[in-house]
Amino acid sequence: MDGKHKQPKTLQDAILHFSNPDKVLVYMIQLRWPDGVVTCPACGRTDVVFLKNQRKWQCKSVHPKRQFSAKVGTVMEDSPIPADKWLTAVWLLSNCKNGISSYEVASAIGVTQKSAWFMMHRIRFGLSLNAKKFGTKTKIGGEGSEVEVDETFVGGQKKNMHKDRAVRYEARGGASGKTVVQGILDRTARQVRAKVMPNVKRETLQSEILNQVKYGTKVYTDDAVAYEQGMQWRFVHEFVNKTETYVRGRVHVNGMENFWSLLKRGLKGTYVAVEPFHLERYVDEQVFRYNNRKHEDGTPITPAERFSLALPQFADKRLTYAELTGKTEDAALQTAEPF
Repeated sequence: MDGKHKQPKTLQDAILHFSNPDKVLVYMIQLRWPDGVVTCPACGRTDVVFLKNQRKWQCKSVHPKRQFSAKVGTVMEDSPIPADKWLTAVWLLSNCKNGISSYEVASAIGVTQKSAWFMMHRIRFGLSLNAKKFGTKTKIGGEGSEVEVDETFVGGQKKNMHKDRAVRYEARGGASGKTVVQGILDRTARQVRAKVMPNVKRETLQSEILNQVKYGTKVYTDDAVAYEQGMQWRFVHEFVNKTETYVRGRVHVNGMENFWSLLKRGLKGTYVAVEPFHLERYVDEQVFRYNNRKHEDGTPITPAERFSLALPQFADKRLTYAELTGKTEDAALQTAEPF
């Protein structure tokens, strides 16, 4: 199990690379135990025994689940699908600019569409900045930094609605029934954070800004009612009236508009129909790719580098099928009708 294997650079290289079980095992060990010390997830012992024929480890203490694989403690846990197929799926999702459908993944790695759908959602959950592992993430912005804040509505188009529904849609202001997504872009760090929001009330949107942005930051928004009052107390707030102009010097939200166009291109062109209950994970997927486009010096991040950035995020995260489909009590409370 030499950790100095040549890293794959293309999808073809990745498929060939992961066809070797030893190389897959090296990747999985790096993912699960970055320091290289394999530890029993049940009791914490480090003097575990490697079972070469099974590619598992066995703890010397006698207790339930004393045998474990490298997938334990990751989004891949309890999956019968081999790790090589998981890693190929991670490569595909992290590097396809407009996303990739579960049908394409199923065909590419040789699993059923239902299995591929479950895999892709678990991978998206692993990429999420909002998952429990990253609950203490630092705020963005700071003195001298410029941050754009904007929101968009995701849902069906009026031209595709039944006539009666379209009338009700217009009567309620044209956005009723759609899902709200708020985005915050740090221009200096070239990093975006986006989250599905329950509504567009002032306290809802401004609370999220307070949670994500440091005090004293220059914050640029449009002239939405939610940002008219309260922002100037903690931030250097300026806004642009889009009915008059989209840019006023440094004041604009065009960076966020660019992100929304990428997000909606994937939702409309690749995924076609996404339920509000699942939208958060599709947003997380696009956030990961957007935030990992370039290095700090401006040079592009390669597919291999982006893949390597994705893997460490999968540790200590778990998404069960019951949670994914809303069959647990907490998840069921969040379930909404499809757009």
